[in-house]
This record gives sequence, C-alpha cells and structure tokens, in this order.
Amino acid sequence: MSTEIRPFRIEISQADVDDLRERLARTRWSGEIPGAGWSRGVPVDYLKGLADYWADGYDWRGAEARLNEFPQFITEIDGQDIHFAHVRSANPDATPLLLMHDWPGSFTQFADVIEPLSQDFHVIVTSTPGVGFSGPLSGPGWNTGKIAGAFVELMARLGYDRYGVQGGGGGAWIGIEMGRQAPGHVIGVHLNGLVTFPSEDPADFAGLTEGEQERLARLQNFRDDMMGFNVLQSTRPQTLAYGLHDSPVGQLAWITEKFKEWTDAAAELPEDAVGRDHLLTNVSVYWFTGTAGSSANLYYEMAHDPSAWAPKERGTVPTGVAVALSTDVAIRRFAERDSDIVHWTEFERGGNFLSLEQPELLVGDIREFFGKLG
Repeated sequence: MSTEIRPFRIEISQADVDDLRERLARTRWSGEIPGAGWSRGVPVDYLKGLADYWADGYDWRGAEARLNEFPQFITEIDGQDIHFAHVRSANPDATPLLLMHDWPGSFTQFADVIEPLSQDFHVIVTSTPGVGFSGPLSGPGWNTGKIAGAFVELMARLGYDRYGVQGGGGGAWIGIEMGRQAPGHVIGVHLNGLVTFPSEDPADFAGLTEGEQERLARLQNFRDDMMGFNVLQSTRPQTLAYGLHDSPVGQLAWITEKFKEWTDAAAELPEDAVGRDHLLTNVSVYWFTGTAGSSANLYYEMAHDPSAWAPKERGTVPTGVAVALSTDVAIRRFAERDSDIVHWTEFERGGNFLSLEQPELLVGDIREFFGKLG
C-alpha cells in the first residue's frame, strides 16, 4: 500500500467551464404550481436567477485561485484517494486540528476559518471520500466507520500523534467515531449540527425545557417533511446520479434546497445565510468533479450497515458541542448519553453550516473548547 502524499492544485479546464455555461443556457425549465413557494422544493424563478448568475456573473477562476492559496494534497488510503488542505501554524507547538464537512458541503466551506484557526492550530481540512476532489469512490463500503479509520490513518501519515477534530452534521458523526476508534490520539472532539435522538424511555421526555421541546419538534418535522433526499440517496443513489451528473441546474437545485432548509431560520434565502458566491463555489466543486452520485452513496452505506445503528459504548474523549438555536435539533441529555460532553454552547445565530454562516463564532468556540483541555 502506498503512503505517498502528493501535492495537488485545483485546475479545472476551460473546456469544462465553458461546458457548464452552455448547459446552463440550454436548461429545459420545469413549471411549478402557483403560490407553492419553497413548500414543494426550490421555486423556479429563484433558481433561474441563481443559474443565470452562475453562468454569467459568478467567477469560478477567482474562487479557484483563492482555494489554491491553501496547500493541498492527495493520498491513497484503502484504495481511495483522500484530498485535504494542510495549513501549518507559525507556532510549531500548535495543536493539530482536523476539520470535516457534511453533505452537501465540501472542504470549501472552511475557507473563512482556516486562516484564523491557523493562529492556534495546524489546520487539516479533508474532503470526504466520494466528495469533490476525494472522488469518485473506488468501491463500496465507505461508511462513517471506514471514513473515520481513514482519517485516523491520514493524521498518522502527517506525523500527528495527538490532535483535535471538528465536524458538522455528517462530519460530526465521523468525529465521534474517530474518538471511539483512536481515543489515545484524539484529544477532543468539537461538533456542530449534531443530531441527537431520544430513546423509547419516557424519562427522556421528562423535564425538557421549552427550547428543547422545540428542537425535538424540529427533529420530528425533519423526519416527516424533509427526508426526501435521504430516501433517494439511501436507496437508489445511482439512479439519482444520472440526473444530477448531467444537469447543472439539477445539481444546483439539489444542494440549494438543503442550504435553504439547514441554514439560519431568519435567512429568507440561502445566499442570505452563506453568501451567493460561497454557495456556488460549493456547488461548482460537486459539478466539476462529477461527484453527485458518489457523495450520495454515504447515505446508502449507512442505511445498509446494521452496525451503524447498533448501540455503541459511550465515547470517552472530551466533547464540545455548538448548537445553532434556530435550526439545530441537539439536546444535551441525549448527547451526554453517547459522549463525554464537557462544553456546550448555544448560538442565537447560524445554522448547520456555521463555518460559512458565523465563522467568527465557530472559531471562538473551537478555541474556547480546546483551551479548556490544556
């Protein structure tokens, strides 16, 4: 097995950029039921405006140049390419910190937090196997446990014996699993966008605060009304891939809907929460790498892996959680059942994509959490 770490630069060909613009210009637009708004998906007028900007206003080359300011690399682990950025701190004694994204995010969502975090940490930002420049997938089996093991191996290859991890959403589950697999190496796990579940014990529901009851209701609404993406990705990711791989507007709509639903509830539109260019940079990475299908396969792997939902031993690594009150569903007593929670922060602003929505708040909370650990 090769342990080589190869330098990497993002270099999307002009032919691919031109092809994107031509496909956008040829879009066959669907109609919609009048007055539906966002209740049935992304409104057509909104999506047309976003697609027009993607074709004629958005500057991919500028985004590409900015991302290439971060040293990037690729290494092969278990037959799978793993892409990552690695920014060393000027402080040689800084703590290594691994940052992990969620679907439908990418490593690009950390662009605004890498520099401030590098004042205190050696920052490593991974692309999840099957996503962006870590794609396509080399084979089946890349569930949360296998990804966590690959990231533990990555940190060892980089020469880091003791390090912290941070993840949001799906990245949070990977971070928790890394703590379980390598408690002797992971000094702390910081999470945002954490999903916690009650048990069937009625005691779980006794004494919940009003805010916790709202979060529990939000979780139920998520299960009842927002799981269409999960059903498709966890059952037929390959069939879905044909549409998203061939149509940039299809890919744009698929991701934009989640940014609408998972960002700060006070934001009227996704770009109000994360910025239009940030949103399109993220979508562009999925489009140019052709990883709509391979990124969806993580949901398939988790749905078809009995061990993913089996009871696990409580994690022993100190864990911190940042909760965005307007969108998150995490409840502390449920989190404490699974992890050693030593830090809990609740933010009035932000959503699942804190690194884009509230980068200063996230950086501050990460510093505070790891500062507690000494």
